[in-house]
Amino acid sequence: MEEANSVYLTPEGMKKLQEELDYLTLVRRPEVARQIADAKADGDVSENAGYDEAKNTQAFVEGRILTVRNLLLAAVVIKTNGSKETVGLGCKVTIQDVEYQDEETYTLVGSTEVDPTNGRISDRSPIGRALMGRRVGDTVQVQTPGGGIEYKIMTIA
Repeated sequence: MEEANSVYLTPEGMKKLQEELDYLTLVRRPEVARQIADAKADGDVSENAGYDEAKNTQAFVEGRILTVRNLLLAAVVIKTNGSKETVGLGCKVTIQDVEYQDEETYTLVGSTEVDPTNGRISDRSPIGRALMGRRVGDTVQVQTPGGGIEYKIMTIA
């Protein structure tokens, strides 16, 4: 197992973060620097709303650059082992609500790539934790604020 502060990313997630970093450093940072220079050229910066706005934007951009760099430094790319016998990071899992027979499909990802509306849940979420290491046919109990739900694992891809 990796360090506790590791950030688990799919190859796509890693690429997306790298693209964001490139955009922020190569495009946004120079744009904001130009905005600051233009605002300074307008004269007194003490009462210059454009200057204040540009400086706030600069602080946000620099903060995001730092955040993304730290995420990339701590990144561990999720590698599927080829075996789809047990649920792990990067797996697409179809589960069925035992009581209502409803099926749902989720991809288990690290916490930075969570997107529940697109079926991407964290391995640290209640459902994700319950599924990790389980096999097709296993049933798992998931505690929710409304009570427990029992799911059966239908497929692992």
